[in-house]
Amino acid sequence: MIQEIIIFIIFIAAAAYMARLLYRNFSSKGSGCAKGCGSACSTIDFKKIQQDLEQKQLQKKMQ
Repeated sequence: MIQEIIIFIIFIAAAAYMARLLYRNFSSKGSGCAKGCGSACSTIDFKKIQQDLEQKQLQKKMQ
């Protein structure tokens, strides 16, 4: 009987671990990648690129 309880506890812990991995993989908490490390991986900031391009175009026009 005690062995079945231990196996059941291990099974529940493994299922909870897998559920946590899946939840963290598919939930979006802003920017970041799907590695699950919690750090913001290199992301592309399109707004910043657009602003930089516009500034360069203005500088060319002023010259």
